[in-house]
Amino acid sequence: MPPTDKHQQLRNLPGVDHILENTKEDERFFEIPRKVILESIRSILESIRQDILDNHTAEIQDNSIIEQTLEAARERIKNRLVPVINATGVVLHTNLGRALLCQDALENIQTISQSYSNLELNLATGKRGIRYSAVEALICELTGAQSAIAVNNNAGAVLLALNTLAKDTEVVVSRGELVEIGGSFRIPDIMSKSGCHLKEVGTTNRTHLRDYEQAVTENTGLFLKVHTSNYKIEGFTASVGLAELSCLGRKKNIPVMEDLGSGTLIDFSKYGLPAEPLVSDSISSGADVVTFSGDKLLGGPQSGIIVGKRETIEKIKANPLTRALRIDKLTLGALEATLKLYRDEKQAIRKIPTLRMLTMSYDQTCKKSEALEKQIKKVIPTARVELADLESRPGGGSFPELKLPTRCITIRPENMSVARLEKSLRQASPAIIGRIEGNRYIIDPRTIQTGQDEIISTTLEKILLKK
Repeated sequence: MPPTDKHQQLRNLPGVDHILENTKEDERFFEIPRKVILESIRSILESIRQDILDNHTAEIQDNSIIEQTLEAARERIKNRLVPVINATGVVLHTNLGRALLCQDALENIQTISQSYSNLELNLATGKRGIRYSAVEALICELTGAQSAIAVNNNAGAVLLALNTLAKDTEVVVSRGELVEIGGSFRIPDIMSKSGCHLKEVGTTNRTHLRDYEQAVTENTGLFLKVHTSNYKIEGFTASVGLAELSCLGRKKNIPVMEDLGSGTLIDFSKYGLPAEPLVSDSISSGADVVTFSGDKLLGGPQSGIIVGKRETIEKIKANPLTRALRIDKLTLGALEATLKLYRDEKQAIRKIPTLRMLTMSYDQTCKKSEALEKQIKKVIPTARVELADLESRPGGGSFPELKLPTRCITIRPENMSVARLEKSLRQASPAIIGRIEGNRYIIDPRTIQTGQDEIISTTLEKILLKK
């Protein structure tokens, strides 16, 4: 572009006020805040100005700039956190928000959020109350613990418990239990931040009770067991049971803590799944304190639950860090509603989405996939749509070796690559998140919720038929 043309285009570029005035007559801008419109206009004009300076062809007509402004403004005001359809088959998908809340929890959140509540008011005495009382008795009832508290997540629960019970002292842990989970959560790092000193015992594959006993010094503050929920060591192995370690702890007057990670209140082995340690078993084995997540196998909101002996939990409650890690009224409301369902296990399995998906039978997945396959085939003749027996995953660091047999839908498009289909579905509204295996796009029915079949088939139709 000749310099004179460039200068002329820059002079012809309309001003911010001119474009703003034009948007006032356009009803498409009526619901968009003025500040957003202004920021969008400035951004578009600056982009056009840069294109001109870079010798690129630029469209400087008012109508074009207004359309670009509208698109930019809509992009600015749309929500960044949006619902997606999980067709991956990973039940506790960390990137997709882990556990879905049950209807009871959602209703309780709405009830609590639209009104004042007795969050920290004792209605019986009229005096200040304790927020944890909303769930403490219920947690104790379900686990057999003497006392309990809930904080913002399990990492926070571990940090708080360690800081309270073992700050400036040694914490004895088996080398085979120094786990790392998603998001770079490492037990040694959490110990360091909590002010404890790690003392490893045993080897990666074998640790004996004598290893713990020989590690005890006058500076030993805690025995810690960590459930390796996201991996398993097999072969020539040995580990110390919680009951044995608790017995040693009582003998040496050293508290014992167990981090269960996922944690569960029901015996999954009754439903054909591997047995996971029950929180109640850890309590009955004599642990002074046990920590576990609220948004994994429990199927509730993000939270970390700490249970144990009354004297121990009271110390944790008194730690100033507790206030920094406390949960809000909405989390408390969701957690209470979820926990109440566990009083009737059959009801919990039926109503809590995480439990329902994990215990879903292969035959149930067949019915779901066959119904969706028929729906997809009706609207998409330009793709190879088939059923295939594949596997779902629990996710969330739970059941590391478990593969859930599932009949899935596979799609091989004719007019685009599988990678492009995956991207198009991911960028749709709502986004549909599946997986690719063997050059096939996989839709796993285990994690698809009621009412989402129609959305999936309609979105596939738009993308594959370019409607």
